[in-house]
Amino acid sequence: MKAFLILEDGTVFAGTSIGSKKEIISEIVFNTSMTGYLEVLTDPSYAGQAVVMTYPLIGNYGITPDIESKKAWPKGYIVRELSRLPSNFRCEGTLQDFLEKQDIPGIAGIDTRALTKMLREKGTMNGMITVNEDFDLKEILPKLKAYRMGDVVMEATCEVPYTLKGHGPKVALMDFGAKNNIARSLCKRGCEVTVYPASTLAADIIASAPDGIMLSNGPGDPEMCTTIIEEIKKLYETDIPIFAICLGHQLMALANGAKTYKLKYGHRGGNHPVKDLSNGRVYISSQNHGYAVDASTLSATVAKEAFVNVNDGTNEGFSYVGKNIFTVQFHPEACPGPQDSGYLFDRFMDMMKGVR
Repeated sequence: MKAFLILEDGTVFAGTSIGSKKEIISEIVFNTSMTGYLEVLTDPSYAGQAVVMTYPLIGNYGITPDIESKKAWPKGYIVRELSRLPSNFRCEGTLQDFLEKQDIPGIAGIDTRALTKMLREKGTMNGMITVNEDFDLKEILPKLKAYRMGDVVMEATCEVPYTLKGHGPKVALMDFGAKNNIARSLCKRGCEVTVYPASTLAADIIASAPDGIMLSNGPGDPEMCTTIIEEIKKLYETDIPIFAICLGHQLMALANGAKTYKLKYGHRGGNHPVKDLSNGRVYISSQNHGYAVDASTLSATVAKEAFVNVNDGTNEGFSYVGKNIFTVQFHPEACPGPQDSGYLFDRFMDMMKGVR
């Protein structure tokens, strides 16, 4: 069956329908990872977006147990070629069947290289995936330009708190759309991790007497999370060690008076170099974000820039002055991507041991 990707600038790509046949409107973003498509699909940070995979062949090892949340989150999926005959000893099914079961529409057979270049030059755009061959551009384009993602954090968070048992420090993980490997990375180090919904009050977190607090990744515009930011301000005022990743990093900065801005086309993939300013070392990181913190808007008396992106100089992390708090824009838990920066979990462990 034919399928069409229609962008808000009027560009139309024609290809083949994959997955669900429903029609969707979403923000169109691209990911440069060569592997890890299942982790990408199950990353809650993609809520409200359709993902273009720049690697030309997707699905060649099928569906494996490598999932990062309870379901797939993108509203749409765009690939150059979808592998119909996967081969892997861990394979449990095809990507086509997975997309159908998850009710995610997609399109294959289009020039994803041309699409990615367009998104890089013009910036992230909204788009529609449809199987309707009789679409009317005059009707569709106003709808595309009017689309907004909304409060996707509350869609992506867990509904009730739950605990993963451990024999070490107690960590309160604020779930703004957390990937499973954040909790796994802490559990591997012996932590007892209690995962809390994004709407949890700071007073309830503090009352649980955690040894450390983790602020997770998540989807959407950080400036829309006004209620959460107010609660993070209260967590900041405590002496509890805090480690924040991606959206959590942005929210902590906003809680301290910084500003965020939307990147032209974001950072999404497993090959982004970041420099640790404390030692000058460069690490290859996994990233997935469309917004960044303007480091110039955060007072040097509050936080010092700890990491920068080697490609474009954007901020990638802060160390907060006089506080046991550090935050990073990238994903040290990887999945997918390199694990170069996994040592940051060890740094967090050391911070908690110092308090304990």
